[in-house]
Amino acid sequence: MAPHVAGFASELERLRYTASPVKKHCYLVARLSGWLDELGLGVDVVATPLVEPFFVARRAAGVANLRTRASLKPLIGHLEAIGVLTVPGPPAPTSDAERLLAAFGTYLSDERSLVAGTVRFYAYVAGLLVEERTMAGGLPMSGLTAGDVTGFTTRVCEGRGLSSCRQVVSALRSFLRFLVLEGVTVLALEDAVLAVAGWDPQLPRAIGAGDVTRLLANCDRKSLLGRRDYAIVLLLSRLGLRGGEVVAMELGDIDWRAGELIVRGKGRRRDRLPVPADVGDALAAYLQGGRPASDSRRLFLRSIAPFTGFADTGALRGVLKRACARADMVYVSPHRLRHTTATELLRSGAALGEIGHVLRHRSSVTTAVYAKVDLDRLRHLARPWPAVAA
Repeated sequence: MAPHVAGFASELERLRYTASPVKKHCYLVARLSGWLDELGLGVDVVATPLVEPFFVARRAAGVANLRTRASLKPLIGHLEAIGVLTVPGPPAPTSDAERLLAAFGTYLSDERSLVAGTVRFYAYVAGLLVEERTMAGGLPMSGLTAGDVTGFTTRVCEGRGLSSCRQVVSALRSFLRFLVLEGVTVLALEDAVLAVAGWDPQLPRAIGAGDVTRLLANCDRKSLLGRRDYAIVLLLSRLGLRGGEVVAMELGDIDWRAGELIVRGKGRRRDRLPVPADVGDALAAYLQGGRPASDSRRLFLRSIAPFTGFADTGALRGVLKRACARADMVYVSPHRLRHTTATELLRSGAALGEIGHVLRHRSSVTTAVYAKVDLDRLRHLARPWPAVAA
């Protein structure tokens, strides 16, 4: 590893790591190099599970930082960039079942444009069905019957909550439609998937306008991190964006002249929303005095090196956890702020169609759930309970 240490250190500095992390990473490389030499292993091992014993020993020795394989991500990226290391991709499917599931995953991501998390869950449910057929003596998928589908749905949903069961049903129907498209089955068996019986009596869980004000007021807009967090919370609460939509935003998505914002929504949709004045001011303040210099085109970046975009919505939830802690509030998720946007629009007199346009719902049925929130108007529709004769 010795020939690569200097170049690795320079790359970390280019990525704007400070002196202390650069020193720690270089020390890690030195210790790792000695471990590889001692066991007679090559550089290619650093990108494989074979390096895990090195980190087990570090944790056992009480090392306080860089204790897991994830610590090697910057090093692996550098070695890959200079051509020293080729990171192997996922193994190619070897069986008919693996090839079918791989094709299903490609179909979901490329043709259905589903997000990665949904693709993983749908593929997981499909894998359970394929595994069940395999364990039952290698029964072919072409022989699938309505009874098989109904029985599988019942078994998989046992013990799950209402929401989880509905996700399973959606995944299974998608897989069955895919089997027909691929010619694996002739019968369209999606109708054999039982609908989930249940009713969710809860109202959309919005928070009050006062709580939103507290969240925003406790973002320190004098600090770089505070400007970023303030802009994020404002986007979530004022425009009702989904967490993934905020994570995916890029610099070119803001049309400053038109005062509009391009939102990268579900199914690769591109919607344009007007930017309220306070949201525009917050974004401008972050870009001018809060966003680190970076080659990344993502709008919101990590606060520590490397200054790249958020990996997923987990980082966004972290932003809200810190904001809620500062405001001395119970944690509020990004989706609750989306509910808050819809609820406040309804209370201010907006029609359900207008709310659906802001939230970019494809169906008016989805927006109709917010009708339950307007209790004052619902009172005019409620009929008195019939009197019971004594």
